[in-house]
Amino acid sequence: MTTLAERLKSTRNGIFGALFKKNISIDNNIINELEDRFLLADTGVKTTDLIINALINEIKNNRDSSSPEEKLKKILLPLLIPEVSAVKITEDVNKPHLILIVGVNGVGKTTTIGKLTKYLKSKNKSILLAAADTFRAAAADQLQVWGERNNVNVISRDSGSDPGAVIYDALQIAQAQNVDVLIADTAGRLHNKKNLMEEIKKINKISSKFDKKIKQETILILDATTGQNAIAQANEFNQAIGINGIILTKLDGTAKGGIVFNLTCESKIPIHFLGIGEDIDDLCPFNAEDFIGAILNNNS
Repeated sequence: MTTLAERLKSTRNGIFGALFKKNISIDNNIINELEDRFLLADTGVKTTDLIINALINEIKNNRDSSSPEEKLKKILLPLLIPEVSAVKITEDVNKPHLILIVGVNGVGKTTTIGKLTKYLKSKNKSILLAAADTFRAAAADQLQVWGERNNVNVISRDSGSDPGAVIYDALQIAQAQNVDVLIADTAGRLHNKKNLMEEIKKINKISSKFDKKIKQETILILDATTGQNAIAQANEFNQAIGINGIILTKLDGTAKGGIVFNLTCESKIPIHFLGIGEDIDDLCPFNAEDFIGAILNNNS
């Protein structure tokens, strides 16, 4: 079984590489090199400064024999905590729990929905999918493929239909069938296009119009390879509709994993999952300690 450390090898090599050899001490040259590497890994200037200054203070104030990795873990872990556990679906009489998936084109929303469906089914939750991306002709078909792979039903309408109506239909069916979770796909939209953002605002209010007691979670899908643009997307979507959590995709194929620290420190939105591959099981619930352990692991 492939480990998280193996999937994050590019990020680990990009930030740390062979920088820390056995029993090496952290000197000014190491600190300067680390600063450059964190910046190159899309950790961001503000967050990198925070890390480097904390590292300098740690070295000055704690002259113990702990390894560089242990010192860094002590500094990095608080940056990702407190964290919110990945999509907790509680037993509730007000079913379904609505998960609205949003994001720009090309980040892997539909594929991520397929993976998220598999994950929630493994937690013994019943799932219904809503194909509310009615603008892209193939979107409903692609979601249907993932529905078939997971053996769950997909509610859809003709291309060009009102996406809000699709979600409303799906809510009615999910409630009638006592489904635990309804996951709604939405059309990819540019975060800086006002008319598209206004539309997602309307979609975001559908559940309260249907039943104010229904719990809704809005999750933003971000592509880890887009760097600082991901921060802009997170801020714009959060300002427009309020984001409950982030799923960061394509993290296995990039050395830019510093974006995890940047997102957490800058946007303050919790990361729920990491996309670490193309298979249906390649969606990893985010755990701060596991993530830091994987990028500091120098044995693989």
